[in-house]
Amino acid sequence: MKCVNKTVLIILFVATLFWSLAAQDAPIKIGVVDVEQAILATTDGKKAREEFQRKEKNARAEILPLYEKAKALQEELEGKKYVLSEEALFEKQTDMLELRNKIENKTKELQGDLKIQQGKLEAPLKAKLVRVVEKVGRDRGFTVILARDTPGIIYTREALDITDDVVTRFNSGG
Repeated sequence: MKCVNKTVLIILFVATLFWSLAAQDAPIKIGVVDVEQAILATTDGKKAREEFQRKEKNARAEILPLYEKAKALQEELEGKKYVLSEEALFEKQTDMLELRNKIENKTKELQGDLKIQQGKLEAPLKAKLVRVVEKVGRDRGFTVILARDTPGIIYTREALDITDDVVTRFNSGG
């Protein structure tokens, strides 16, 4: 329901924008930018992606020993469950549950850290991209430039896409 309301509001906004702009004598010129593609295609974006992938790899390496320990404990538990006393079996099961909780907590912690790191890497890139898009818009006389992933935009002609121009300007320093 929220998505429908948001889409309706965006459509009304765009319609109002076009109506108000149509009242002017200047022709309407619309551009579209694929923000994610633009960021990933820039030199800085590629460096940020490599940095983030390195951080993901480090996070996986940090949690892998816990998974291996859990697997070994599970195999030991399966192999000895008929031989162990009830008390020893209960202790092994408790150890297994504690280890699973530890893995779950560590995974959530690492995911949170990665999300923060991703935000720190992307924020300056997005800020610079906005400045570049604004400059391209002014220089090329666009009335409005929309993000391709904006809710309500289902189709755009390729001729409206200025992503490549934005990437070129971004890489050249804005």
